[in-house]
Amino acid sequence: MDATEKPRMHRRRPVEYVAWLVCALVILGVGHTLLTNPNYEWGVVGKYFTASTVLRGLGLTLVLTALAMFFGTVLGLLIAILRVSKVRPVMLLATAYITFFRGTPVLVQLIFWFNIAALYPHIAIGIPFTHVSQAVNVNSLMSATTAAIVGLSLNEAAYLAEIIRGGFASVDRGQLEAADSLGMRGRSKLWRIIIPQAMPTVIPAVGNQVIGMFKETSLVSVLGVAELLQSVQLIYARTYQTIPLLIVACLWYLLMTLALSYPQSLIEKKYSRTRSRVAKDPAAAQLPMDATLMGGEAR
Repeated sequence: MDATEKPRMHRRRPVEYVAWLVCALVILGVGHTLLTNPNYEWGVVGKYFTASTVLRGLGLTLVLTALAMFFGTVLGLLIAILRVSKVRPVMLLATAYITFFRGTPVLVQLIFWFNIAALYPHIAIGIPFTHVSQAVNVNSLMSATTAAIVGLSLNEAAYLAEIIRGGFASVDRGQLEAADSLGMRGRSKLWRIIIPQAMPTVIPAVGNQVIGMFKETSLVSVLGVAELLQSVQLIYARTYQTIPLLIVACLWYLLMTLALSYPQSLIEKKYSRTRSRVAKDPAAAQLPMDATLMGGEAR
């Protein structure tokens, strides 16, 4: 090993000891007030932490997170593909979608979708240019939960589209040129070359979005959806124990965020090792020679 690569000994400076002391004093102060202030009502926190109403709200929060991320990912991938399209009208349409949903608050979007029946009370689903159609009452269709899923999914799709587009841009241009030299068409090049190689960049960012979405579901409480925050609000509206119930919600959000952060960290480590191997061995990133055998793409 080169001498310049050897780890250097870290000598602690006085400012570090002072920083440690300050941090310790802050932690002790916060811990003291948490334990001695009776207004926190930790007994009430423990009583409602595993209450059935709270656990049902937590379950609905997880379901909303999973559904919003699933639909958002599928739609985001489609929008990202349209965003990098060489067909200008399609590209402009995808850009307009991303601009609109990223440029307006999520809360406003949720309220809008919940009240969409004010614009379209009924919609007809059927075969164009025929009399075969079925009228749908939008007011009954767009319930609070449905509006929450639609609003969160459409908003998340805009952010995921940009993340995926960034992943597409991270693919080495030599890979694309190699695919072109093998005669791969656009669709095959996208699914066999671009998307697999964009995953190391996309997946860690998507993990961050999952955590953000879990916390963002708290916004749907304004629609009356009985997720975690709404569940504790219903309890303290009856018991007037506002602070302890909000602590219950905060603790569950914190615990679930930590639980989601652990697999995310493992995924980030896995893909960071993949990127480092590719950086050290550029030959490992070359297009596989057996690509010519995939579906007869080479002409």
